[in-house]
Amino acid sequence: MSIYVYKTLHLIGMFLLFTALGSMIQRAADGEGRSKIAGATHGAALLLILVAGFGAMAKLGLSSGFPWPGWVWLKIVLWLVLGAAPVFIRRGGAKLATLWWWLLPLVGGLAGWLALAKP
Repeated sequence: MSIYVYKTLHLIGMFLLFTALGSMIQRAADGEGRSKIAGATHGAALLLILVAGFGAMAKLGLSSGFPWPGWVWLKIVLWLVLGAAPVFIRRGGAKLATLWWWLLPLVGGLAGWLALAKP
């Protein structure tokens, strides 16, 4: 597959991830319980982001050289943070929903900047 296919799959995964996180935050703000579809979408999105990201790394020639650059490690850390976000959203409930609503897109924006700038 070409690099553009991997990048497109990576973007689709991110759109799905933030759709799921937005749903989880809204449900927490409304005091509702967990959503199975949001949880399943979150997990599938994380898997898609991971597979497409490593596929793109292979196309860029980064997978053969170890250690990886620092920006790759930071993106993995951000992926872990976004993966753990539902736990924090559930525990924070309605009182922290607004914080997560604004904070998580900033985490995604940082990941996007790292992918583009590769500092």
